[in-house]
Formats: sequence, C-alpha cells, structure tokens
Amino acid sequence: MNDLNDYSSVMNRTLVAGSRRNGASQTARLQGVVSESFTESSGPPGTAPSLRMTPTPPDLVRIERAVREILLAVGEDPTRDGLRETPRRVARAYRDLFAGLNDDAGRHLERTFEHESDQLVVVGNIDFSSTCEHHLLPFFGKAHIAYLPGHGRVVGLSKLARTVDVFARRPQLQERLTEQVAEALDEHLSPRGVCVVMEAEHLCMRVRGANKPRAITTTMAVRGLYRTDPAARTEALSLMKRGYEV
Repeated sequence: MNDLNDYSSVMNRTLVAGSRRNGASQTARLQGVVSESFTESSGPPGTAPSLRMTPTPPDLVRIERAVREILLAVGEDPTRDGLRETPRRVARAYRDLFAGLNDDAGRHLERTFEHESDQLVVVGNIDFSSTCEHHLLPFFGKAHIAYLPGHGRVVGLSKLARTVDVFARRPQLQERLTEQVAEALDEHLSPRGVCVVMEAEHLCMRVRGANKPRAITTTMAVRGLYRTDPAARTEALSLMKRGYEV
C-alpha cells in the first residue's frame, strides 16, 4: 500500500471515530482540513506519491499578537517605546526566516544543462542559517555538496545553494535539513550519487542549556553510489575538506 493510501486509511479511521463522538458535522470539518492542508504530488516513475503541505502565506497579524503576549508573559511592557514596534518587526522577520515553507526545491532544480562529462561536481562553503525547531533559536554554518551527474545533465551551481536555503528557512533539525537537501538533489537531478555535509553552530547550545560556545555539529547524508561505494565517498569527502580548509 502506498503512502497516500496509508495516510487516507488512518484519516478515515479518525473521521469515523470523530463522527461517532461528535456527529457528522465534525467529520465534515475534519475532511475539510485534510483536503485544504495536503496535496498529492507525484515522485519519480515507479514511486508512491507523497503528501506535502499546501503553501499558505504567514499570518503576520497573528504572529504580532503572539509576540505581544510573550512580552507580557515575561514581564515586559509591549507599549513602551523600545518594544512598541517589536511585534511587527518579529512578524516580518519570521516571514523571511520561514520563507522556505512556501518554496519548493523542485522549481530551482528543474532546469538542467547538457554536459558531456559525468565527473564529480563539488560546491563547498555554502553559508546557511536556519532555526532550531525545539527552541526557535538560530543555527548557522556551512553546507558542502557533491554530486555525480547522470544522463549527461548538470544543474546551475547557484541552484544548489538555493536548494539549501529552501530547506534551511524552516523550523528545522540539522539532521533533517541535511537529509532533505540530499533527497531533493537525488529526486530532481537523478544523479549517480549525492553527498551532503553540513556543519553548524547552534545557539540553543551556546546561549542556554549546555552553554558550549565552540561546539560544532556535523551531519552527512548520502545517496546512490556514495552510499554503496566507500572509495567514491572518501574521494568526495576529501575534495569537500580541501575546499573548506582554503
């Protein structure tokens, strides 16, 4: 059974239970939520469709209200001069920080160019910043991408950096971010191999909790040849290291 059918089965059971408890009106509301929030998207041939959140613009007014409540909750006066415009500023900042929720890596990777060589391509030292979903504090660092083109096609180098931004500008875990970048490249470019390495400092470790200001987290995700061939993976990692030590 594919992912869509699995999800539909779970939701159908939920809807039936809701109907028994609260009547048909609640079922209708739940069905509306499901149809409005999720869309079916097709993956590569032979793969099951996936469910993705339908893009919705951020509710800036709602964010402003929430920030004002936070200021009140911590004992501040949101009407004083220095804080009067803070809710509006934070709302606009969140719009930018989470812009990736309304973006799709596919639109950046859809155009490729013919190229006779199928040799390794490495782009390193891609600056990125993201937001830890546990504490809503920033983490930031460098991304390094290597891929082996397939079918004689390559993608513009800037599109690799834009792909990183699509997934970084969301509430994130670094581990998930790394996997999502690798998966997007694998899905849209159909390369023979993909390797993504990300290094970042997390402010949730620097300014609170463990208070370890020099801790760097490194994550890696591999696809294709780089998952199965240790020698090829070592070559890619060596070139990446050479790049970010410059």
